[in-house]
Amino acid sequence: MLEETAYAELDARLASVDAELRRRDSGEQYTRQPVHTLSVPADLFGPGVLREYGRLVRRTVAEHGPLPFEPEIIARVLDKLDREPVEDLRIDFADGYGVRDDDEEDAAARTTANALRVGDCPPFFGLRCKSLEGPTRRRAVRTIDVFLDALGPPASGFVITLPKVSMVEQVEAMVLLCGQLETAHGLPEMSLRFEIQVETPLAILGADGVATVALLIRAGAGRCVGLHCGTQEYNAGVGIAAEFADLDHLASSHAKAVAQLAVAGAGIRLSDGSSQVLPVGDTAAVQSAWEVHAGLVRRSLERGFYQGWDMHPALLPTRFGGTFTFFHQAAPTAANQLSRRLSRPGTAEPATTRALARFLLRGLDCGALDESSLEFDRSSLESL
Repeated sequence: MLEETAYAELDARLASVDAELRRRDSGEQYTRQPVHTLSVPADLFGPGVLREYGRLVRRTVAEHGPLPFEPEIIARVLDKLDREPVEDLRIDFADGYGVRDDDEEDAAARTTANALRVGDCPPFFGLRCKSLEGPTRRRAVRTIDVFLDALGPPASGFVITLPKVSMVEQVEAMVLLCGQLETAHGLPEMSLRFEIQVETPLAILGADGVATVALLIRAGAGRCVGLHCGTQEYNAGVGIAAEFADLDHLASSHAKAVAQLAVAGAGIRLSDGSSQVLPVGDTAAVQSAWEVHAGLVRRSLERGFYQGWDMHPALLPTRFGGTFTFFHQAAPTAANQLSRRLSRPGTAEPATTRALARFLLRGLDCGALDESSLEFDRSSLESL
């Protein structure tokens, strides 16, 4: 028989592992995640733009409808467009804005920040700067600096999106920059957070065979709150022809699966990319684009990506409609499984119970579900 010292030695060797597993099993506190990020080029954003987007999209639906959903879902979509047309806004100073004169970009940074400061601001917002690669590094830093100077202390939903991240050192530099900006602008420590936009093969797998994306998250040192997958750029980076470089391509799907594993249990929000088929033109073209986008939204949700990028406001109806349909269809099963687990206290796996509760909370947060349609209220779900 083993001596007691053998048990003690195993406990000592695995103490750090036990602590890490307990930390992960305890789960991160639930916070709302937006279902999308709407990217708006900096030169197109100003006071009242988001409200105008809601009105324009309503007109698009009236002119080119019907939307490809059931009547109950369409009613919810129209209500959402009136009430909260944009959940997450990203003012784009990167590819959507392009290269401008320094004075022009400075002015755009001030103008957009002032518009957010004095006007309606969505629950989540921020800016996408240019990359920290050599040619655009100084301009990226300058834009963030000017933007914060005009904005003042940002609200809790503020985040900076860092594009084209390939190396751990770029993330480490962003962590350093956030600390410097907090000091320069008199902001509380750790108040600036950022998202990593994965757009290059090197951000997924390094030349040494190591999964770079996991190292990027660790290098974020608590400031990285999101991982956004730039699927079109990634597909191009591995040589996929433009005609076939869509969200569902095997190459980008593999990369996103690796990223999904890397963020599991890390409290990092994961976001899919955007549809390249835009709802513009005549009614046939708009409806075709809506069908494509609704299918992509559904595919992402089924694979556990609860957020995605939208590059045109006319994609908002199918973003919301696809999301609402998904939750309407999946919520009954989730609620039933949660009820069964809670009816057998002490036997249910806590992580699964928590995941079911958070799934239902996601549906409530975006407006897909109502407490009246569930046997659980928000407070009971948040307590699990």
